[in-house]
Amino acid sequence: MIRVLIADDEPLIRAGIRMILTSADDIEVVAEAANGREAVDLARKHRVDVALLDIQMPVLDGLTTLAELGRTAPGLRTLILTTFGERENVLRALREGGAGFLLKDSAPAELIGAVRAAAQGDAYLSPAATRHVVESLAAGAGPSRGEEAQRRLAALSEREREVLALLGEGLSNAETGRRLHMSEATVKTYVSRILAKLECENRVQAALLARDAGLGV
Repeated sequence: MIRVLIADDEPLIRAGIRMILTSADDIEVVAEAANGREAVDLARKHRVDVALLDIQMPVLDGLTTLAELGRTAPGLRTLILTTFGERENVLRALREGGAGFLLKDSAPAELIGAVRAAAQGDAYLSPAATRHVVESLAAGAGPSRGEEAQRRLAALSEREREVLALLGEGLSNAETGRRLHMSEATVKTYVSRILAKLECENRVQAALLARDAGLGV
C-alpha cells in the first residue's frame, strides 16, 4: 500500500482528494494536515510514502514544508498541489527535490497516477502544468540557448528524440507507450537513457531542453 498524507488548509479539498485516492486499492490516506507544520509532524509519525502539499498553507507554506520534509524525511516523495504554476515556485520545488506539480482540478485518474508515479520514484508534472512550465521557462530563450540544447540532443537516437518530444508534452510513460506502440517498461528504459545522455536530473529538465531545441514544437 502507498501511504499518503494530504496537506491543505481547506477541509473540502482534503475530503475530495481523500475520496479519490481511497477509491484506488493500492493507496491509503493515513493522515491529513491543515498546515505545513502539522504536515511535517504527521509525515514522521505515520511513515508516509507520498505527501500531497497545497502550495498555499498557513504556518508553513507548501514549498517551505517541502524543504523541511526533505531534511527530516528524505525518503518521502512530495507532490505540490496548486491552481497555478509560477516560474519561481516550480524552480524552487524542483530544487528542493519535489516529485512534481499537480493542478487541483486534475482528473481523478491523473491524481491517482501521479501518486503512484511519485511512489515509484518518478517525477510527475500534469500535462497542463508541464506545458505551462516549459513555455514560461523557455520564454525569451536566445539563440545560444537553443544551439546548446540542439548540441546536447545530438547524442540521442531518433527513437529517443521521439520519446523526449512526448515527454516535453507532459505525457506519462503509459501514454507515451500507447502513442509510440511500446510497453510502459520500454518507455521507462528510454527515459532513463535519455536523462543519462542529457545529464538531466529529472523529466522536467529534459522537457525544457527539448523545448529550447525546438523539438516537437
